Amino acid sequence: MSGPEKDTYLTLSEPGEGLFKEKGSKFYSYALHTPDETAVKAELERLRQEHHTSRHVCYAYVLGNDGKTTRANDAGEPANSAGKPILNQITGHELTNCLVVVVRYFGGVKLGVGGLIQAYRESARLALNAAQVETKVMGIDFLLLFDYAQMSGVMRILREENIDVQSPEFAASCQLRIWVRKNRSQKVLKRLQQIANLQVETLA
Repeated sequence: MSGPEKDTYLTLSEPGEGLFKEKGSKFYSYALHTPDETAVKAELERLRQEHHTSRHVCYAYVLGNDGKTTRANDAGEPANSAGKPILNQITGHELTNCLVVVVRYFGGVKLGVGGLIQAYRESARLALNAAQVETKVMGIDFLLLFDYAQMSGVMRILREENIDVQSPEFAASCQLRIWVRKNRSQKVLKRLQQIANLQVETLA
């Protein structure tokens, strides 16, 4: 028998930065909260301008509450020597909606592919360890539509399930907006739908 559906995820509440040095090369790293690709692009542009003299602004990110949207970019470094080790640090920390950028300034001594992998991995780790992590709970917004006659029954269920009411409207009929934790939503809906003439709409 499977357990309840996972409805939490880890993300960053505060950014983190790191600096790793190896054989004269410097690796500046940044761990940032990015809720979507627009935020990713904005942060990348900011850091590229800030480090406009560097040829290697490498990065990786994970997006979505399920963490299924991922990308890694080597930015001119040998294939899989930068973006992938950065991405592995993000997934290893079980983070999502997170961007890690590592900027390299070449120090004159080549590190080799193995040395680069280690340097980018360590740089990403330093930034992530300096950041603050928080647990987010996933939920669903519902709109309840019903008549005054159903008011006591609706409010009793919401009270028993410890559901907060948002934006109540009382006119010719009643409208209540509620937020329900994802792994409890089916139970709460099943109870509410037993009330006659009550309509439930899922809000985007």
